Amino acid sequence: MDRAIKDEEIYDSIWQAFAVFLHIQIVGVQGDQRTHSHVVALRAITSQDGMTAYWYYFQHKFLDNLVRKICNSVCGVNRIYLDITSKHPATVEVE
Repeated sequence: MDRAIKDEEIYDSIWQAFAVFLHIQIVGVQGDQRTHSHVVALRAITSQDGMTAYWYYFQHKFLDNLVRKICNSVCGVNRIYLDITSKHPATVEVE
């Protein structure tokens, strides 16, 4: 995710960004096969001080390219979730 953000030249607009591997499996289709694979959640936020934070609005084309890249290159992942929860009520980190 870091490389994609830098390549898109939006790195300085984002306060924190990361991907989280979720330990759940979901049904999907990859190629011609039905799969039970894992989920990756993406989170990017903007903030001035870390006390409040807002989710970063990615352009659809950027997200589409990133999702395809992750699903095609990370073995065992067939779904991507985007966390668009601001702080508050959420925190920045995921545990």
